[in-house]
Amino acid sequence: MIEPQPTVDSQPAVQPLVVSLTDAAAVKLRELTKEEANPDIGLRVYVYSGGRSGYRYGMMLEDAPTAEDKVLEANGVKVYVDGNSVSLLSGSQIDYVDTLMGAGFTVNNPNAVAACGCGSSFRTADDAGTARACAH
Repeated sequence: MIEPQPTVDSQPAVQPLVVSLTDAAAVKLRELTKEEANPDIGLRVYVYSGGRSGYRYGMMLEDAPTAEDKVLEANGVKVYVDGNSVSLLSGSQIDYVDTLMGAGFTVNNPNAVAACGCGSSFRTADDAGTARACAH
């Protein structure tokens, strides 16, 4: 008797993009780095513990990636995400907004299930979080 063999899906699982940039964010980053001679300059995006909801976002221009970074290119801009932040940022989109109230980069994160009232910190479903003072 021949036993049926389990079928194997030959298509690899699609990995969600760690982060993407809107056109506005990419344009602003290219503007900020246009005078830089270093071809490895990129945007470092990271998450750290803090804020009322549990985690906070951080962003800065970085000269080069580290060995632990996930390196990606989004809209012509290099983006560096450290290994600890990848799961918290997976699927996020970085935007640049310029309004009467101010201008800056924002993170639209599908992993965030709650945020503090000022929007500077967030909590994921995996982190029940504890109430903290908002220290932004």
